[in-house]
Amino acid sequence: MLLTGGAAGGCGGRATTHHKPGTTHEQASGSTGTLLAAQDGGGHPLREVPADGAPQVKLAARPDSEDGWNLQLTVTNFRFTPDSTGGAALPGGGHAHLDLDGHKLARVYGPWFHLPAAQVPEGAHTLTVRLYADDHTAWAVAGKPVEASVALTGGPPGQESHSHPAATPTAPSAPPGAPQADRTVTLAVRDGKVVPATGRTEVKRGERIALRVTSDRADTLHVHGYDKELALPAGQEATLVLTADRTGLFEVETHASGLVLTQLLVR
Repeated sequence: MLLTGGAAGGCGGRATTHHKPGTTHEQASGSTGTLLAAQDGGGHPLREVPADGAPQVKLAARPDSEDGWNLQLTVTNFRFTPDSTGGAALPGGGHAHLDLDGHKLARVYGPWFHLPAAQVPEGAHTLTVRLYADDHTAWAVAGKPVEASVALTGGPPGQESHSHPAATPTAPSAPPGAPQADRTVTLAVRDGKVVPATGRTEVKRGERIALRVTSDRADTLHVHGYDKELALPAGQEATLVLTADRTGLFEVETHASGLVLTQLLVR
């Protein structure tokens, strides 16, 4: 899936030092908001803040032309802070969780996330995004988590899936396994460097290209000119498949680290 995003599972500590199973989450020692006894559906305490100036989030799901949905998180009074995840709760900072029908799908560190169709079973579902502080407490107002939801409908294998309100229906999902592509470009980001070194990838117009990327830090992949984005979970391979139907030179970069991974030269 960035998303896709981070892999589903419990919240961890800092990106480089996840807490051990069975231990409690790191709690902030500051005075930001008020910790409540109430919890979200995943067992995270609520951190109450005044409604005036509180974080807010809106969620939009747009069918992707290749597979699944592109999710856009529009936030107010909030910023994504992947570098300080696991630290103290600072005003207006943190990350987000994506839940499908109350079950966690991924942790999100940016405004865009790609949700593959394979992660949404057939039928009607509710997709929810919720905002969290760096210490993994859930931002809350008036005793309720700061969140937003949209309805999604997953189709049977080989048929359309869509969101509500619906935009253009997505194309049929690919068979299980690796996405079908005419060629695959494998890239990695390690210690702030691109491996192999940044260069140009020449493709023919109409070819389907699979970009297989592994980043040692959570990030977001962006293909300029095609408006394609993909969440890169830390240490996990993620694949974005696109059809090169536009000619020109297009940069493939990461948002958080600002690295140019390659340039797609489409002739």
